[in-house]
Amino acid sequence: MNIDPGKMSACLRIGKEALGKGSPIGFEIVADNDTLISHFADDLMREFRAAKEAGRDKVVFIVPVGPVGQFDLWAERCNREGVSLRDLVVVNMDEYLTPDGRDFIPIADALSFRRHMDEHFYKLLDPALAPPQGQRIFPHPLRPEATGESIDRFGGVDVCFGGVGITGHLAFNDPPEPGEKLDAAEFGGRPTRVVRLSRETRLINSVTAARGNIDRIPELAVTVGMKEILDSRKVRIYMNRPWQSAMVRKLLHGPVTASVPASLLQQHADARVLATEMVTELPEPELR
Repeated sequence: MNIDPGKMSACLRIGKEALGKGSPIGFEIVADNDTLISHFADDLMREFRAAKEAGRDKVVFIVPVGPVGQFDLWAERCNREGVSLRDLVVVNMDEYLTPDGRDFIPIADALSFRRHMDEHFYKLLDPALAPPQGQRIFPHPLRPEATGESIDRFGGVDVCFGGVGITGHLAFNDPPEPGEKLDAAEFGGRPTRVVRLSRETRLINSVTAARGNIDRIPELAVTVGMKEILDSRKVRIYMNRPWQSAMVRKLLHGPVTASVPASLLQQHADARVLATEMVTELPEPELR
């Protein structure tokens, strides 16, 4: 992984007015988190309808749990408008695992992504409108290859929705560890698998989801791979955290490198990023 340090450093100095200009990734700014989540919910509905109008038998989405709030809005709208999601296949990006890496954390755990999807989407939908159980897919640690098999059986991923982690990860595809030799093409071909989360990812997740209790964040997870993400027909990314100010610049304008997984989206035919105003601020130090 030969990275041009000059290019990486230069991208971090790009002002908000220049963000996205010249990048192969589409870029749009919205005012705040509420607006971003509303756009996310609208995008879910719009892309589902577009895929159905294009003749898709089953519409396949890869989805994250974070950002949060969009599924509640989408479920409410589907119920209100009577929109059936019986043809929707939902592939969740990832889930935390038990210490032996062989099973999901309990669904009763507040950190469970399966619990979140149940409480904030599936249980909110009118049962007559909800995707069938067989179309609600979480990658499983004992048979991760089944995720790709399911995607192929349903005709490929129409849209991958997601956020970006502090390391630039998409889903839980953290960058290679120091000393691990892996170029962008090799990294982009990694499939669904069990991973050990980086220290940085566990730390920032403890800040956002556990009041800084890093001991509460599992060390292992199962994740869809960069392969499944990059093979999606469209990729839509949503960024709403102040600590994403550096990463939004790296993914839009930095070198394409496995050390910044989201930068591989520069090679995707149809990738777009939606970010809040807060994310566009320059990533400069400020003591408080």
